[in-house]
Amino acid sequence: MILDLHLPTAVVFGRNRLAELGAQTKRHGGHALLVTGRTAMRANGALEAAVTSLEGAGVRVTIADTISPDPLASEVDAAAASARAAGCDVVVGLGGGSAIDAAKAVSVGLRHGPVGPLVGSTLPATGDLTPVVAVPTTGGSGAEVTKGAIITDDRRALKSGIRGDDLFPRVALIDPDLLLSVPAPVASAAAFDALAHAVEGSVARRASPITRGLAAQALEILGRRLPEVRGGTSDPGLREDLALAALLGGINVANASTCLPHRLQQAMGSVPRVRVSHGDGLAAVYPAWLRLAVPHAEAEFADIARLLGGSDPHERIAAVYDALGVQAGLIPHGLRAMDVDTLVEAVAGNTDNDPVPDIGRDTIRAVYEGSL
Repeated sequence: MILDLHLPTAVVFGRNRLAELGAQTKRHGGHALLVTGRTAMRANGALEAAVTSLEGAGVRVTIADTISPDPLASEVDAAAASARAAGCDVVVGLGGGSAIDAAKAVSVGLRHGPVGPLVGSTLPATGDLTPVVAVPTTGGSGAEVTKGAIITDDRRALKSGIRGDDLFPRVALIDPDLLLSVPAPVASAAAFDALAHAVEGSVARRASPITRGLAAQALEILGRRLPEVRGGTSDPGLREDLALAALLGGINVANASTCLPHRLQQAMGSVPRVRVSHGDGLAAVYPAWLRLAVPHAEAEFADIARLLGGSDPHERIAAVYDALGVQAGLIPHGLRAMDVDTLVEAVAGNTDNDPVPDIGRDTIRAVYEGSL
């Protein structure tokens, strides 16, 4: 047996730990570019609390709060320009997976220049990127411990990853209380993302006994907790469990990677008129993918069903849709049959990690068409 597990990110996990952001960041730099979205972090007070902690530790702050839910390369380049002009030497990402991915991409841009041409590539390690401190505020993406940043190159209409070991954040500061103000639809989509990471961390060709063990823990948590998500995250225990499941999924993404549904979701960025969140995009294609994938990993999917409280993986994951209120299929998310050709051509990245063998354009088309 050969096992590889790589996690260079220091994890700081627990309630009320946002107050430690300044001290954690100070170890890596003295002037932070704080990357976040346009409104949510201001509205819920997280941005003010983050700035207070940073400045209290003697870290100067420049704010870049123009990041879209699907970050664009042009937004990343603008944030990197702000960082250069201000002399920032550390980047803090505050928000969901989009803000954290944008922060990682800013770090890339400060070293390698405009990020648009880098979308869809894996960078060689140089070891000299600007350090990133990731502060997630949703319980789903696990981006705080992964080595990729999903960015849309607005010039090519290409949504894909910039990847490489240098993209691992130096610190993941995970305060479950930051999940308190997440709107229910966002929380549901994020939770489905966490579920997808657990499923794919079990069945991917690069999965190992370690990633399957982490996935099993995440699935056990999610099997118990997902029915509560739509009712809000006022329960501190629920917030902790969702944050932990997201973290476990992120570790698996970093080590076992993901499967075909993630490639299919990322390709949805090729249809500019439609903006589909990552979790909702995964939900759109998951049932059609399961119909293809389950026969190729029957034992693993049986374990997944058992951890979710049943014996049939299709039925148990269908129950997740009911619990979370997420929707399967492309049409509920604004995509149409006329978009399938565009989607198929836009799929990028490695598909060899999927349990379905020999994935080509015909298989990709079959999943999209099966999702109409």
